[in-house]
Amino acid sequence: MKGDATHDENRGQSMRILITAGPTREYFDSVRFISNPSTGKMGYAIAEEALRRGHDVVLVSGPVALTPPAGVEFVPVTSAAEMFDASVAGFARCQVAVMTAAVCDYRPAERLEHKLAKQDRVRPIELQPTADICAHLGRIKEGRVVIGFAMEDHDHRAHAEAKLERKQCDAIVLNGLDNVGSDEAVVEVLRGSGGWSEPVRGTKLEVAAAVVLLVEQLVSL
Repeated sequence: MKGDATHDENRGQSMRILITAGPTREYFDSVRFISNPSTGKMGYAIAEEALRRGHDVVLVSGPVALTPPAGVEFVPVTSAAEMFDASVAGFARCQVAVMTAAVCDYRPAERLEHKLAKQDRVRPIELQPTADICAHLGRIKEGRVVIGFAMEDHDHRAHAEAKLERKQCDAIVLNGLDNVGSDEAVVEVLRGSGGWSEPVRGTKLEVAAAVVLLVEQLVSL
């Protein structure tokens, strides 16, 4: 798992990698929003490891309390729409996309210009689906590599397998709810042509090393 000599022997040609990280925020008034508890730690760890192994990194990040690794091309975003635009633009210059971001699946249909005053009544909010960034990159990838991440709370493998096919990914990393916010992680990797891996356990930097190695292997095929 660690960046040891065996791992370094597999170092391939330098490439540019797009990495998305963190949550998005979908506002329904000037201060309130829908989001999720993603901290961005996994994506930032992958960016750090990719840099260590000599690759160029475009890091598109939602709002997190982390400092981008020195040397990345950093693109901060807030909403799913902003992340979509930044990811498409970044992928145009990359050989690989690693999609760790927890993008909100829905956004309020209307965003009020001012803070909504509290009232003693139910206030319905209409939600509209956001664009599926990973699926879009999968459709336009041509000869490039796209690695997705799946966060599931039931039927884990079945949902991940469906996402791999639907999003046209080359591999998908199955995350668990216990990984959110933790410095440790346990993941499983499903390759489009190779089936499921054994669980990968370690610090997020150690898991990141396995993901970057996967990137290098997929690009070399």
